[in-house]
Amino acid sequence: MNTELKMALDLLEKEKDISREVILEAIESSLVAACKAHFGKDSAGHERENFRAEVDRETCDFHVYEELAVVEEVENEETEISLVDAKMIDSAYEVGDVVSREVQSKDFGRITTQNARNVILQKIREEERRVLYDQYYAKEKDIVTGVVQRRMGKNISVNIGKVDAILNENEMVKGENLRPTERIKVYILEVRETTRGPRVLVSRTHPELVKRLFESEVTEVRDGVVEIRSIAREAGSRTKIAVWSNDPNVDAVGACVGLNGSRVNSVVNELRGEKIDIINWNENPALMIENALSPAKVVVVLADPEDHTAKVVVPDYQLSLAIGKEGQNARLAARLTGYKIDIKSESQANAIEGFYEGFYDDDEDEEEYDDYGAYDEGYEEGYAEDYAGDYGEEYAAPESDIETEV
Repeated sequence: MNTELKMALDLLEKEKDISREVILEAIESSLVAACKAHFGKDSAGHERENFRAEVDRETCDFHVYEELAVVEEVENEETEISLVDAKMIDSAYEVGDVVSREVQSKDFGRITTQNARNVILQKIREEERRVLYDQYYAKEKDIVTGVVQRRMGKNISVNIGKVDAILNENEMVKGENLRPTERIKVYILEVRETTRGPRVLVSRTHPELVKRLFESEVTEVRDGVVEIRSIAREAGSRTKIAVWSNDPNVDAVGACVGLNGSRVNSVVNELRGEKIDIINWNENPALMIENALSPAKVVVVLADPEDHTAKVVVPDYQLSLAIGKEGQNARLAARLTGYKIDIKSESQANAIEGFYEGFYDDDEDEEEYDDYGAYDEGYEEGYAEDYAGDYGEEYAAPESDIETEV
C-alpha cells in the first residue's frame, strides 16, 4: 500500500474538498505524460500513444504500462510485439491481442519526474478553484457575513470565508463608514470564474439584502408563511416592504415587526439605523397605494391599472408627510406599487375642476369605492395615535412638520 499517497489524498479531500477521484485521474495522466516524455517519439516521428497508467483506488499503488499489439511480423517495435514473443509472456495470446508490459517509472529522469509533478499540482490548483467557484456560485443572490479587509482605491475588500469579495463604490451605502476588521452582512451579486479563482461581487445597497435579512430574523418569512411581495429601498435612508400572509391566523406585519419591535430592530441595526416601513400587500391597487403611503393618512385614491397611474388626495395637514422629505415617501410608494402617483391636498384637489371625477358618484360619497377606488371618511380620528398603538412608539407616524415643495 502506498501509505504516503493515501494520506495526502485524504488530506486534500478533507481540507480543500477536492475529489479523491479527480486527483487519482490527474496522477494517471501525469504518469502517461511522463512516459511520453521519457521514451520520446516512435521511429516514424510520431508521439507514442500506447501508454496506460493505473492507480489502485484502495491501496493507491500505481503502475504504468506500454500496450503492444500482437502481430505476425513486427514493423514498429515501439507499438508492436511478435506472436512468438507474446506467447513467451502468456501462451494464450493470439494475433490481434494487446500485451500490457509494465514500465518502471523509477527509471524516469529528474526532468520527466518534475514535469509529472507539475501536472499533478496544476490539476490540484484547477480543482481547488473549481470547488471554490461552485461553493460561492451556490450562494449567489444570498447574504453572507464578511469581515472588512482593506480599501482598494474606491472599493473595499471583504473576506467572506475562503475568498475576498469586492464591494464596489456604487454598491456601498452613502455615508456608511466601514473600517477594517468590522463584520458586516453583504449580498452576493455575482460570482465570476477566473484563472485566479472566483471573483465575487457583493452589495450593501441591493433591496434583496433587506429581504434576506428578514428571512434570517423572521421564522414565518423563512418558512413561507409570510411572503415579502415587494420592496422599495433607498439604501441608508428608508425602505418600504409589502408583506402578505398565507395563513389567516398570522398577522404578516406583526410577524415581521416582532415583540416590541425586536425582529425589525435586528434588521435596522444591521443596516445602521435605516428606517423600515412594513405594510400589508393588497391585490387592489388603490388599497395597496393607500398602504404604501403610510404613515400618511389618505382620503381618496383612484388607480388606473391600465396606465399604472393613480390620483391620491390627502388631508392638508398630511401633505408634507405623504410626500416625505425631498419626496422620498411618495417616491418609495411609487416604486413599491409600480404606479405613478399624483398626490394632492384636499385644498388643491378642490381647486382643480373635475379632479374628483370618477372617484365616486354624488349619491355615494360616503360609501366605499369600486374595485380601483378607495375612500376613508375617518382620517381625522388620530391616525398617528392608532399607528403607534399597533406597532409601538418607534413606528408611530411622525408629525407632519416637514416643509416640502409641492
